[in-house]
Amino acid sequence: MCSDQNRSSINNSNDKTTYGAFLDVDPLHEKLSLRTLIDHSIVESFGGGGKSCITARVYPVLAVEDGTHLHVFNNGTESVGVPKLSAWSMKKARIN
Repeated sequence: MCSDQNRSSINNSNDKTTYGAFLDVDPLHEKLSLRTLIDHSIVESFGGGGKSCITARVYPVLAVEDGTHLHVFNNGTESVGVPKLSAWSMKKARIN
């Protein structure tokens, strides 16, 4: 799995490193999971049920509301289906 930060900010002086991790998962014999949590400027992705984690800091100016996108792709040699995809919006925190 990877986190490509090339388009994470319009400020070219910000760190735009691409991070990657290998997951030892055989999709023919076990379910492949990816969970991504996005909290404004933090994107945290967990692969393989937490076997790997990538945390990235982003500075969204253009990626707000309808301009926000999450891409999932496969660079492997076999086809991988996505039988289930879910997304939720978090409520604002209530601080007493």
